[in-house]
Amino acid sequence: MDLDLVRSIQSADIVPSHWYNIVPDLPEPLPPMLKPDGSPLRPEELEAIFPKSLIRQEISMERFISIPEDLIGYYLEMGRPTPILRAFRLEKYLDTPARIYFKYEGVMPTGSHKVNTALAQAYFNKLEGVERLATETGAGQWGSALSLAGAVFGLKIRVYMVRASYEQKPYRRILMQLYGAEVVPSPSLYTKSGRAILEQNPNHPGSLGIAISEAIEDAVTNPKTKYSLGSVLNHVLMHQTVIGLEALKQLELMGEGIPDYIVGCVGGGSNFAGLAYPFYYEAIVRGRKRDAKFIAVEPKAVPSMTKGVYTYDYGDTARLTPLIKMYTIGHRYVPPPIHAGGLRYHGLAPTLALLVKNRIATPVAYHQTDVFKAAQLFAQIEGVVPAPESAHAIKAVIDLALEAKKKNEKIAILFNMSGHGLLDLAGYQEYLEGKLKDYEPKEIDLSYIPRTDF
Repeated sequence: MDLDLVRSIQSADIVPSHWYNIVPDLPEPLPPMLKPDGSPLRPEELEAIFPKSLIRQEISMERFISIPEDLIGYYLEMGRPTPILRAFRLEKYLDTPARIYFKYEGVMPTGSHKVNTALAQAYFNKLEGVERLATETGAGQWGSALSLAGAVFGLKIRVYMVRASYEQKPYRRILMQLYGAEVVPSPSLYTKSGRAILEQNPNHPGSLGIAISEAIEDAVTNPKTKYSLGSVLNHVLMHQTVIGLEALKQLELMGEGIPDYIVGCVGGGSNFAGLAYPFYYEAIVRGRKRDAKFIAVEPKAVPSMTKGVYTYDYGDTARLTPLIKMYTIGHRYVPPPIHAGGLRYHGLAPTLALLVKNRIATPVAYHQTDVFKAAQLFAQIEGVVPAPESAHAIKAVIDLALEAKKKNEKIAILFNMSGHGLLDLAGYQEYLEGKLKDYEPKEIDLSYIPRTDF
């Protein structure tokens, strides 16, 4: 192994000075957010929940947006650039001619990629005098990241954690509390929307849609409080592009061009977008590798891309968000309690939805037993225990590598190992004991969602 090469691809010079904003490069214009009557939402109407600086980023048509120097410093302190690794042992085990690379975000302090946008959002909120942030979390990676960012910037944090994950993943909750955050199982008695749901079902397992409703309600009813989210909206996905921008430089230093396949798991879209969007710019927009393929992986239990409808829908259960055009299985959908809590969202980032609609990103879906089997194989071969979310990408990569073996194709595959699974061992215990269940909705009811002819 060339140690000088390893040192060079982990150097501070790899961290980008700008985020990549995909909006001006989308294959068609991004549909605007709408109010319930179908009229366009004005940017200033978002100021009740977001600081002005993040709203400007949300609606920006600039391709590259500068990262403040202070924030780059925080990125460096938290461990950026993250390593890019080649899975030599997995390649050998699969006996495949494919070259498999992964960008490993699990080295970040909270164990996932979510820190990239958490630091950015906390930074801009702090600059505008915000004192408190309310947010939701599924598996807890996002809640952990924002809790850390709150500690860094002196902001109070309240996290509404989906009840199923709150009970499945107590160590995520403890981590957030260690950072000083208040963690509330959702649905809760703290909000009107939460109380209404608990009146109907005191044992409701919760959903990201419900937790979002509670966090937004909290933000708009408390002074000097804003809402913060870990996926879906443009500014969030843009912050995550530090992942792909670093990977582009690192692969170049390794003598590897743009991979044939770029793979990421999808809940709201930040994991996939963080890695894939910069490669989309280089491969498709700039035309450096127009045959590059982008694979977006979701759970069969929450099939927003593979079984959803591209239409306007609310981003939350209580309909507090604007109407967003995306692939959706309906804002009332209550996902089953799969262990990939970060993928239990009913909708999809609007920018990613356009890539799926235009067949630039190809969606695939897997059962969680197949995903955990792939995760165990990866752990045994490569030594890294992946988060259940990241394991969805691993399952797709293994399938691609075995297909390359059949065809004797010397392809390159890159995927986003967005987090480690060391706080997800309860899910692995269920898998090892044969207790893990597969879920697949038999029918998805979309009759109640808003009209689609805006």
